[in-house]
Amino acid sequence: MASFEDSVVPLSINGMQGRMLQLKNSKSKKEILLIYGHHSSIERMRGFAEYMNRFGNVTIGDLPGFGGMDSFYSIGMKPTIDNYADYLASLIKVKYKKDTRYSIVSMSFSFLIVTRMLQKYPEMAKQIDDIFSFVGFTHYQDFHMSKKSMWAIKTTARLFGGPVGSRIFRYTFLLSPVIAASYFVGSRKHSKMKDAGGIKELSRRIKAEIKLWHINDVRTRMSTILQMFRVDLCKYNQRIDHQVHHIYVENDRYFDSYMVKQHMSVIYSDYVSSKSPMGAHMPSIVADAHEAMRFMPEDIEEKLEGAKNA
Repeated sequence: MASFEDSVVPLSINGMQGRMLQLKNSKSKKEILLIYGHHSSIERMRGFAEYMNRFGNVTIGDLPGFGGMDSFYSIGMKPTIDNYADYLASLIKVKYKKDTRYSIVSMSFSFLIVTRMLQKYPEMAKQIDDIFSFVGFTHYQDFHMSKKSMWAIKTTARLFGGPVGSRIFRYTFLLSPVIAASYFVGSRKHSKMKDAGGIKELSRRIKAEIKLWHINDVRTRMSTILQMFRVDLCKYNQRIDHQVHHIYVENDRYFDSYMVKQHMSVIYSDYVSSKSPMGAHMPSIVADAHEAMRFMPEDIEEKLEGAKNA
């Protein structure tokens, strides 16, 4: 079996250069497309990828502006949800043949991309076995953050979302010592750090966060943040004829599970949910498959195991 590093290959779509992870499973023909979220990379998803690899062949493709891939700005385009939807459709056509069946596991922000893609290209749903939303959302009203927090985030995104402002943000607030100090000072309360259990683990998590802040394009981050706070995928009145299996976190610091259900039920023909044992919206980094297994609901694991053996 090839190592994780050897399974990462170059990816080029529409002039943008990135990477794609391909993990093979010789005992299963099931294809799983794993799509990471807003503050992520292939490396951050390593544990989840290796865990999902138990059930089939796993693919993760970079998203423009995230994970170190070129941004939409580099080819004169904006990082809109629609452009990401078109990009994902292109990635799927590059990876899978027209008669290949596959399942999609999308994380948080990327569920917006998956849903919009299926609204724009409804015929693609016919190839999909399962659609999993891992703490995903479809509407700005799904957020349950305080007005103060939302105002602060949106104001920061507006101030530093331009070509000049984003560079200022990158080389002031995102310097390694600044990021490290911020996480260290707030480690007792921060959901990604408070259960670290020691300086060694805390340092590992902080280093992972520093890398994520550095490899993800600041301007893309700011633009997509503003879009998340005004997105409404229900407005298109395009119902997707497919079941969505939503995995939620009981104490998610971002989303209201009831509102998420209401909006997803408007868009998808069938909605099923499962509660993850995970204690936060998303861990800083998942080290391996064994650790990732702790975040997956038992019924989802049983569903994947059954699909593998089908």
